Formats: sequence, structure tokens, C-alpha cells
Amino acid sequence: MNHQRAAEIQVVLEGVRLPASRAELVQHASLEDAELAAELESIPDRTFDTIDEVGEALVRTQPRPPAAVPLPKPESGIVPGGDEYLNPHPESGEVRADAPPDLPASEQIAAASATIKRQKAEQER
Repeated sequence: MNHQRAAEIQVVLEGVRLPASRAELVQHASLEDAELAAELESIPDRTFDTIDEVGEALVRTQPRPPAAVPLPKPESGIVPGGDEYLNPHPESGEVRADAPPDLPASEQIAAASATIKRQKAEQER
């Protein structure tokens, strides 16, 4: 079925009382053209509220809805920053005076990098 033929069928169906079942549409079309009525037998057996619905049943014109996109996995663990995450005025990320003296900044950076890599690997699983 092509778009032109579907449009011709829709023109023949003008004047039919809607909503109409497939049987009513076939009966109305048979008064004009028996071949056309036979083509209407291929549409689903249901009630049609508009002539456009009949056209859509004959040949798809509207885009198909997108495939369902799966929801993201729920996050686990605590939020970054802990309780400070929701604080509108958190302390800055500077090194605090009470930082442990036996853990220099370079080791802290290395530990943070390792943590980030581990978290990334967990997320990609």
C-alpha cells in the first residue's frame, strides 16, 4: 500500500459516520468501490475515531516512538563531600591546618587519584 492509495481510500471514506468499526468502513467503501473495500479488510478490527486513523492503519506516516531507554542504575555510597554536599556555604577545599603531618600533599593526591580510578572502574562495570 502506498501513500497515494491510502489517500484515495480516505477520500472515499469522507462522509462515513465516526467513530466507525472496520466493518462499517468496509460497508461504506463497498458502495463506491469493491476493490477498495477489500483493501480495507487489511486494517485492524477496531473502532476508528478519525479518517486519519484509518490512513495511518493503511500506511504508517507518523514516526515510530523511540525504543524504551533503560533507567540509569541507582548510585551507591555516600555523596561527594559527605554532609557538606548540601551545605550552601561549605569550607573550601584547601589543606586544613589539622591535616596529618605524616601524609604530604603528593601522597594525598596519589591516594585521591587511586580512589577516583577505583570509583570510575566500579561505575563502568
